[in-house]
Amino acid sequence: MADRVVNPYPLEEPGLWVERIGTRVFPAGTPALFLDRDGTINVDTGYPNDPAGIMLRDDIAPVIEAANRNNIPVVIVTNQSGIARGYFDWGDFAVVNGRVLDLLRERNGFIDMVVACAYHEAGIGPLAIADHPMRKPNPGMLIEAAKRLGLDLKRSLIVGDKPADMEAGQRAGLSRGWLVDGEACDQPEFKVLPLSDRNDLDGLLAAIEALTTS
Repeated sequence: MADRVVNPYPLEEPGLWVERIGTRVFPAGTPALFLDRDGTINVDTGYPNDPAGIMLRDDIAPVIEAANRNNIPVVIVTNQSGIARGYFDWGDFAVVNGRVLDLLRERNGFIDMVVACAYHEAGIGPLAIADHPMRKPNPGMLIEAAKRLGLDLKRSLIVGDKPADMEAGQRAGLSRGWLVDGEACDQPEFKVLPLSDRNDLDGLLAAIEALTTS
């Protein structure tokens, strides 16, 4: 009998990575801080596949640290169409993501879960799926994290650099999101706030602090 091939990565299916990091335990019904990765946590260099080129965006570590300090789970939810398109593979993703997490740890910022979706209509083979429920702006990655961590989505927050991040948050049932270098706008049962300057950052930090009393 041939040896069974074991995938070394936390793949739930060919295009879905779900990784629980660390051992922190959260009470049921805890709100979370959801973060896009490329362009939100690290500078977006366009399909980043080289860990040596990873740089964190300014002021993102204090946001994550504030959530850690208040026992708010921090979840990365990231589309990775570069894998679907064949530009790099899950091994490259693992190395780059590890570098992102290491840089955050150096600044006292710790991530509790990473969910990544590699499905895309322009993909290759089994990853060639249009409008997959896990790919933002669909809310699947947020809902998956909520199931696994027992989160209160309504009270959770999301930070991203694209309208798709805000739409995913809205469709998952969140009420607020911060759009990097974006503009404020009110949508049905969802408020988008900008994250462009120190005042915006202070507002996000205050919202995180308030989650423990809401």
